[in-house]
This record gives sequence, structure tokens and C-alpha cells, in this order.
Amino acid sequence: MKKIANLYLLLVFVVLYVPIAYLIFFSFNAGGDMNGFTGFTLEHYQEMFEDSRLMLILVQTFFLAFLSALLATAIGTFGTIFVHQMKPKFQNTLLSLNNVLLVSPDVMIGASFLILFTMLGFQLGTVSVLLSHIAFSIPIVVLMVLPRLKEMNEDMINAAFDLGATRWQMLREVMLPYLTPGIISGFFMAFTYSLDDFAVTFFVTGNGFSTLSVEIYSRARQGISLEINALSTIVFLFSILLVIGYYFISNEKGDKHA
Repeated sequence: MKKIANLYLLLVFVVLYVPIAYLIFFSFNAGGDMNGFTGFTLEHYQEMFEDSRLMLILVQTFFLAFLSALLATAIGTFGTIFVHQMKPKFQNTLLSLNNVLLVSPDVMIGASFLILFTMLGFQLGTVSVLLSHIAFSIPIVVLMVLPRLKEMNEDMINAAFDLGATRWQMLREVMLPYLTPGIISGFFMAFTYSLDDFAVTFFVTGNGFSTLSVEIYSRARQGISLEINALSTIVFLFSILLVIGYYFISNEKGDKHA
């Protein structure tokens, strides 16, 4: 049974990573397509870095992901604390609404934001994309922070108040440090979702703003370019560094609270 489980796990990893390895391999192809490998070259990486529009979109995408994740983490964390202190009836209702957003199709969410911004006469662009990314990232943060909050011993909070701490001091010195692993998880998950999102962004982006997912989609419709392979390789390597960084940060926080 264990061998079958290991074989299944190996098959899953092969299905997931072979296409990525194939994409990375052909990013070094001297030929102009993915029909055959004709030789090793870094030309496509050079073209990518010389493409000022692509580099601008790359910076915009990462800045958008960082800012939306940061704001969503702050809103989601304090929102979770607020909801956790409510009566069970209202708490369950709000959490159910939160979970509905998690399972809702991105196309529906994107179309809803488009309709909302159109009705309000809101110009589509950087701000509309930022607001949308914050909105769909908040439920993710709540999902990461809430389990940690439920594990927290209420005696820790009561002890802080008994020692004369104000509500803000208790929050800053007791609750937030305890919730830090969940907050970090929420931030990284929100960052990843924002970086990866296409459907919602496609609906709410304007002519003066674009993200990598939308730009890659637009260019792919015109034909395969190995410059996109090079860009995807860079983003994939950055994602690996992000995961490694998250691993070390989580372990460090876990050791401190152990």
C-alpha cells in the first residue's frame, strides 16, 4: 500500500513539474520555437531584459502583489479578531460568507467587480485592480489566521488584562505575536494568489495598466515566444526563493514560540 502511495505521489509530481521543466529547457533554445532544441543560448533572456514594456509590467505585477497582500493581511487579520469576538450566530454567518468567496469562480468575481466599478463610474486601471486583489485576498488571510486564533488560550489574554495591560497593549504584546505564523502564511498566500491571478485582473484592468498574466495571455495569442519562456523561468525561480524564505521564517517564528 505504501509503494502504491509513493508511486501515486511520484506521478503527481511528474505531471506537475515536467511541463515546467520543458518550458525552462526551451528558454535556452537557440531556435525560435519549441519544435526542437537546436543549441544553447541566453539570447531570449537578453531580449526579455531589453524589453522595457515587459520589465515595467514585471515591476508593476510584483508591486501590486506585495501591496495588495500587505493591505489584505492587515484588514484580514484585524477582521478575523473582530469576527472571533462576536456571538457564535453572527460569527458563523460571516465566516460562511467568507468561505463562499473562496469557492466562487474567479470569472464570476471578476465580472462582479467589473459591473460594480462600471455602475460607480470608476475608471479601470491600477486602483481597480488593487482593490479587486485586496478583496479576493482577504478571505485567504482569514482562512490562515483563524485556526491560529482558535488555538490561542484565553488565559493568555485574561492574564494580560489582569496585569493592567490596555486592549492595545494586549493586542500588540500578546495576541499579534501569537498570531504571527498565521499572519505570515496569510501574507504569502495572498501574495501568491495576486501574482498568479488572471481571471479577475482581466476583467478590471484598464488600457494603462497590465499584469504578467494578462500580458502573457495577450502575447501567447500572437504566437509562441521563447522570451515568455525566459520570463516564466525567472518567475518560477523567484517563487522557489519565496517558498524557501517562507519556510525559514515560519521555522524561526515556530522556534521562538516553542
